Amino acid sequence: MFKEFIKTATAAALVAGSLATSAVAADYKIRATANSNENDEDYDGLVVFKNYVEAASNGAIEVELFIGTQLCSNGAECLQGVADGSIDVYISTSGGASGLFPYVQVLDLPYLMADDRVAEHVLSGDFTRQMRAMALEDSGDSIRLMTIGNTGGWRNFANTKRRVAAPADMEGLKIRTVVADLPQELVKALGASPTPIPWPELFTSFQTGVVEGSKNGITDIMGMKFPDAGLQYVTLDGHAYMGALWWMSNQNFMAMPEDMRRVVVDGFYALQQATFASPKRKSIQAYEDFVAGGGDLYVPTPDEKAAFKEAAAPVYDWFKGNVTRGDEIFTALTDAVAAAEADIAAARGADVQ
Repeated sequence: MFKEFIKTATAAALVAGSLATSAVAADYKIRATANSNENDEDYDGLVVFKNYVEAASNGAIEVELFIGTQLCSNGAECLQGVADGSIDVYISTSGGASGLFPYVQVLDLPYLMADDRVAEHVLSGDFTRQMRAMALEDSGDSIRLMTIGNTGGWRNFANTKRRVAAPADMEGLKIRTVVADLPQELVKALGASPTPIPWPELFTSFQTGVVEGSKNGITDIMGMKFPDAGLQYVTLDGHAYMGALWWMSNQNFMAMPEDMRRVVVDGFYALQQATFASPKRKSIQAYEDFVAGGGDLYVPTPDEKAAFKEAAAPVYDWFKGNVTRGDEIFTALTDAVAAAEADIAAARGADVQ
């Protein structure tokens, strides 16, 4: 069922901290792919991962990066490659992996994690390990979740018609969603009309009025030049953290000796930290450019944000009742959030004294 782990005797250049190089023979090769581009947070993470793993393994591991669709073109195809061992590492959104692991959509549930500090605390702990165990169980020990990072900051509601400061302002808006039940349930709960549109068609759909809004991060909005298509209103409701799930062939990972597995695990930690940081920096300029172009950027008050969360609450029950293992992973996430909030409050209390 699985392919042998790829070994190579090809000479590799190892970049040391002093920038000196020495030729070494790579014993293991990791083929990592991201269906994105070199301006994306995923690429930033992979560059950090490659540099760390090759250096920390003293050249025993070589990491090859394939950006775009060189190895596979969509989530199902890429995850199949991970399962059969032809692809070592792949990054997906929760939507991209939901066909195989429906419960990863828990990351798309609205208003559960309040900010970056909470999200990063949660995703760096046992919640991710529990999701890893579930994915290993459901894939017959073939697909291993290595870490969860970020790919684009936070999802916010944006539209071409009006400022949205309350759920009532969403009434009747045609909001673009992916072809998945959870985001459509959320849009309906807020009184808008979910309209599935392929990503490449979204710019034209804004221009023609096929859709009037979306739920995206600001770097995606500006990167795709959506304001040129009429998208002029963004509400920073931060309803979902844009989680990036990093998968690895479990057979290929376990085929390495333990010291090399430690290097890979530490490499994914470095990757995670890079993807946590990258959207924060990139979003600063993106927000400035949006406002400079005449965009309306609205920050809801705490009471207004609470109203959005209350309106979206039916989605939680829908998720627990309709998604395989949904209740299990929902409990894991909400428990992890509560623990993170308590830890952060205690740390903040100590730091302000």
